[in-house]
Amino acid sequence: MIKINVLNHDKSWTKSIKKPKKFFDKKIKVLNKKNQFFFKNNFKFTILLSNNKEIKFFNNKFRRRNKPTDIISFPFQTNNELKKKIRKKEKIYLGDIIISINKVKKKNFIKNLNILWIHGLAHLLGYRHKKNSDFNKMYKFERKLFNQVINYD
Repeated sequence: MIKINVLNHDKSWTKSIKKPKKFFDKKIKVLNKKNQFFFKNNFKFTILLSNNKEIKFFNNKFRRRNKPTDIISFPFQTNNELKKKIRKKEKIYLGDIIISINKVKKKNFIKNLNILWIHGLAHLLGYRHKKNSDFNKMYKFERKLFNQVINYD
């Protein structure tokens, strides 16, 4: 099963999502139900709901880019470590995702938020998009998850 921690560092999130924890719990419940991969493993990760000021700080500190971005993912282990833990059926803390409320497109807010957090989750699971072949694999995985959760808003 996959589990999620939700931290809200900007009150404006609750204007768009009344109960952020409940929102994400519903999404995770769907993923657990529809994916054997999630159901068979013991994953946990955190989403930090943030703003431009805070995400700019993290972007500068960890990526040396002194500007805000929409999302940053911090995987807790390397791909090889993750694969070993999955094979051993260990409890796995995947890592952290930070999303800026200021960067989520206001039109179709929920749709865009789902795209972002799923993209972050894909990174925590080892997906990358530097090469075209990696991008295509990641995109296919993201679309699958997105299509599963989109109807549960």
